[in-house]
Amino acid sequence: MKMHESLRNHRISRGIQRKEMADLLDVGVRTYQTYETGTREPGMKHLIKIADFYDISLDDLVGREFPKKSLVDPE
Repeated sequence: MKMHESLRNHRISRGIQRKEMADLLDVGVRTYQTYETGTREPGMKHLIKIADFYDISLDDLVGREFPKKSLVDPE
């Protein structure tokens, strides 16, 4: 799942309006909307705030799935 889909899914599943999320992040509703459409990505400060609000990890929020191939050569 892509990050913008995750943002939208978490918000909808909890019955939260875009305005509430925009207020939490101290951004305009249109700015928050661009996060959910994938036109723009929130910065790390906002990602942390959103993950804390939903009580999830940043990995879950951004749609990172495990297991990932190691970037380090095992030898």
